[in-house]
Amino acid sequence: MSDLPDTDFTQRFIFDERDVRGEWVSLDESYAAVLARHAYPKPVQTLLGELMAATSLLVGALKFDGLLILQARSSGPIPLLMVECSGDREIRGMARYEAEQIADDATLEQLMPGGHLTLTIDPIKGQRYQGTVDLDGADLAECFTNYFVQSQQLNTRFWLNAEGGKARGLLLQQLPRDRQPDDEEREESWQHVVALARTLKPEEWAEGNETLLHRLYHEDAVRLFDIQPLRFNCSCSRERSGNALVSLGEQDAKALVEECGGTVEIDCQFCNERYFFDASDVAQLFAGGGTESASETRH
Repeated sequence: MSDLPDTDFTQRFIFDERDVRGEWVSLDESYAAVLARHAYPKPVQTLLGELMAATSLLVGALKFDGLLILQARSSGPIPLLMVECSGDREIRGMARYEAEQIADDATLEQLMPGGHLTLTIDPIKGQRYQGTVDLDGADLAECFTNYFVQSQQLNTRFWLNAEGGKARGLLLQQLPRDRQPDDEEREESWQHVVALARTLKPEEWAEGNETLLHRLYHEDAVRLFDIQPLRFNCSCSRERSGNALVSLGEQDAKALVEECGGTVEIDCQFCNERYFFDASDVAQLFAGGGTESASETRH
């Protein structure tokens, strides 16, 4: 991957003497790449960055070939936040919003009232999984914490931050009984690591993960694993756009070209790439000629 590992990565860690694991995520270049493609209002930037951080943390916990998709939907000023991350750790994100309805100091409840969160795991091989819960929390971190409590019944806590063009996240999760067989000891241990994580200040999120973890848990034996790089990449292509037209059927595709004045424009909502198809392009698609020699893509 092209991104430097110290700018875009996840890194797991484990407490040697506690039944607790953690994961840290840092997103600079990939988050900046998403923001550079859209003029999102500040509150939208923040929520999208937090969702990207959460998605990265979840991918770090899964080992699969396929796609992890997180969608937050609502009936409010932000009807959709969406982030995708592949098993190859390529990430992209987008949002739909009503700019005139968004105040700079709006809360999650005001921006996404009555919202719900959907997690989809779409493996290349195997069965597709999807789970949905309400956006039940003061912020996205609390919503994800509640999601795990409801769906997996695991002691799990998320902390998410997206400020100054950088997205960060921290995940703590209690492991099955091993080092701490006593119930009371396990609970005290869990509350200990969570209480220290709650002391994180906004200005501290920009610090390096090792510095931050040492500051939080310098009295604990914490073992860090190798970093796992992430990078921005959009999976859109002219071929996939052509396939979307083919899925309409030849008659409807040709009618669409006429309705659009002779050229159909297909936009990627993630990266703003635009693909154009005229009547000859559509004819070529249905003749089995593909898209290689069709009309060029414009930016």
